Amino acid sequence: MAGKKGTIIIDRELCKGCYLCIEACPNSLIGIFDELNQLGYYPAYYREENNKDRECTGCATCALVCPDVAIEVYRE
Repeated sequence: MAGKKGTIIIDRELCKGCYLCIEACPNSLIGIFDELNQLGYYPAYYREENNKDRECTGCATCALVCPDVAIEVYRE
């Protein structure tokens, strides 16, 4: 039986680019967007890769460390 799958949504306009979520993600599924948001920061984004070895589990660690409350986590 496979583990639960998750997904995250990062609000680009709330993200201030601290990148704590990138360090916290155990599967390295968060990257840095290459365009500035309205606040002038390069926000984080969720890498939706189809790689079985690196799937989001919905652990919510990224959301817990986000000081801007810019991340929502969903699990199956």
